Amino acid sequence: MCIISFGASENLIAQSDFYTIDHIPEIRLQFTQSNWDEILDSLYLLGEDFRLGADCTIDGIAYDKVGVRYKGFSSYSSSRNKNPLNIDLDYAFSEQAHQGFHKVKLSNVIQDPSFVREVLSYEVARKYMPASKANYANVYINDTLIGLYTNVEAVNGKFLDEHFGSSNTTFVKGNPETIDLNGENANLGNSPGAETYDYHSLYNMKSTGSKDWDNLYEFIDVLNTDPNNVGSLLNIDRTLWMHAFNYSVINFDSYVGYAQNYYLFQDVNGQFNPILWDLNMSFASYRLTDASDHWDGLTIAEAKTIDPLQHLNSFSVQPRPLITNLIQNPMYERMYIAHLTTIIEENFDNGLFETRASYFQSLIDVSVQADTNKFYSYMDFIENLDSTVSDLVDYPGIVDLMEDRSDYILSYPGYQYRPEFISVDVVNPYAIAGDELWISADLTGTLNDVYLAYRFAETEVFSVIQMSDDGLHQDGGSADNMFGAKIENASNLVQYYIYAENDSSGRFAPERAAYEFFEHESPIRFQDLVINEVMSANSILLDENDEYDDWLELYNTTDYSISLNDLYLSNDPANLTKWGLPSAVLGSDRYAQVWLDDSTQGAYHANFHLDDSGDSLWLSYGNGTVIDSMVLGQQYNATSFGRFPNGTGNFVEMVPSPLELNGDQVFAIVSDGVFIFPNPTSNAFNIKTNKDVDYTVDLYSIHGRKVMGTRTLEGNGQITIDSSNLANGIYLVHVSYNEESATKKIMITH
Repeated sequence: MCIISFGASENLIAQSDFYTIDHIPEIRLQFTQSNWDEILDSLYLLGEDFRLGADCTIDGIAYDKVGVRYKGFSSYSSSRNKNPLNIDLDYAFSEQAHQGFHKVKLSNVIQDPSFVREVLSYEVARKYMPASKANYANVYINDTLIGLYTNVEAVNGKFLDEHFGSSNTTFVKGNPETIDLNGENANLGNSPGAETYDYHSLYNMKSTGSKDWDNLYEFIDVLNTDPNNVGSLLNIDRTLWMHAFNYSVINFDSYVGYAQNYYLFQDVNGQFNPILWDLNMSFASYRLTDASDHWDGLTIAEAKTIDPLQHLNSFSVQPRPLITNLIQNPMYERMYIAHLTTIIEENFDNGLFETRASYFQSLIDVSVQADTNKFYSYMDFIENLDSTVSDLVDYPGIVDLMEDRSDYILSYPGYQYRPEFISVDVVNPYAIAGDELWISADLTGTLNDVYLAYRFAETEVFSVIQMSDDGLHQDGGSADNMFGAKIENASNLVQYYIYAENDSSGRFAPERAAYEFFEHESPIRFQDLVINEVMSANSILLDENDEYDDWLELYNTTDYSISLNDLYLSNDPANLTKWGLPSAVLGSDRYAQVWLDDSTQGAYHANFHLDDSGDSLWLSYGNGTVIDSMVLGQQYNATSFGRFPNGTGNFVEMVPSPLELNGDQVFAIVSDGVFIFPNPTSNAFNIKTNKDVDYTVDLYSIHGRKVMGTRTLEGNGQITIDSSNLANGIYLVHVSYNEESATKKIMITH
């Protein structure tokens, strides 16, 4: 994801060394079987679940017992020496990974004499949407060089966590078991039927939730029967970017052609997000069908000038609802064309693609020459960057193709009448969090409507409001093409972009919105967000991994939403940025729970834990500004320390109330000399003392019969009483200390 700070762009996703384009990893597989190729061929026929064990070395680092299989459809053949490979590094050892990557996917560069189509395409795509990292790798099997492969990051849980902050929701691949050359395949149409099992052969469900197929069918049903309301289930902007990418680089071995080679992931907001996959036949290497006018194939000349709105302006030989049902909306059509022209302008019209492709070829030149199993000659490799190479089919020269494609797109109707942004500004930049925030946009050209889209964290969906040019909205004078809009009750973090349109075209600021956006921060005040409750000796609350971990509760004391971005928790005043809170929003009068378990189990699991005998906690900004802090005394395994009154008071010992109002329960505050919990109980209960004196404890039935020998307890201590052998009923706990005594009731229910 990228953030624009008023004209400056910064890529916030750093690539791992394994996928850095300047590095060509050396991957060595060692099979014990001399007939490994025959075995892999036979396993390929059995399906994705079958692998052959091997030892693997990546750049000199050894990994034992990995699982290997062949992958691909048209790129695989039992008659080939160089087949695409799928390597599970964690095949036998679940934690085994190379630089954090558990899976390695290697494509054999078939149907691309230039060797740059896939890597170049992914580099372009990553500017506008989540897409895999990609570079090259030299692959050896049993010490024999098999050849140069493209090394493409797998779209799996690690990828989803990085780009969406979650990976445990519905995740599906549009990948039919058998491609029907005259059928709909994974086109997201609803013709297969009204039952989820009707879709099982067309989609590969990667997630394992009990409702995943229901979620997919609900989306398909709404997309086809109620497309005006599909925005609640589909990230429409992300989808328009995918279509714009496919039509810019003529990537038709995708949803466009036979409706395959894409993923869908349902994010935490319930929206499905399309994810590109398998780009080796981009730049018109694949021309078997466009599912429209050229349903029976297209020439290179036709690829150069193919209409990006053909499924709207002409017909679909098989339904393509993910395209047609969106761009039938005139605004989405203009947004789609705006995205398409951005891709063309930023990568192709300026010649950047040729510079990058030439650089890639210079990096791999020696490896290509050494690859004796490549599918085309070295001269084909050199020439295909500029010129068509003919084999069984014609592979267009990338430069020749894209120069003409750029000319065509940039002469598309409406392009020359696009709105132009002069500036985008925050009118009142010194407003504090919770105030209204005014945004203005100065434009030229013919304008119909201008919209402001904003959110308070990357995990949120953008809200959209219309901007005004009436002189009443911090927009200058009336009808002067200066537009303004107000964000009510603005959070401390506001991410936003602008979209402007007229009858024929639209434009975004920044151009790569919504994947890029402007950002404005307003610091929150001291104790707007507080540490509200803490429990370090936890024995009453399980986390999602069924573990009793330390935890704390944060509480938003204000009437506005607070972004947790750039906020940190620590138990070390010398290192206030020990753990960064997740990019999320905490609403007014809302709570958030953080597990202090020194783990990486999830977004709300911090990298430290607390000392039960005493510790401190600090909530601060990255610049060291402290928002809240507390000193924690001795902790016991069934009481917490929380603010009373809730959110504002001092810390008192209390009955734990995670994610609830502190002190909302009867007898919640532990102020007596003796505290008994839990009550009622079943097999055991605890007695905690709150005075620095010695105690004696006796247990009686309700009729006065003593049922337990006298126990002693030091002051400010705690003991556990086994009640598993006692009958159900009410018992009396008699406690004596100094010259005082107290009797409390305990109910036992098994």
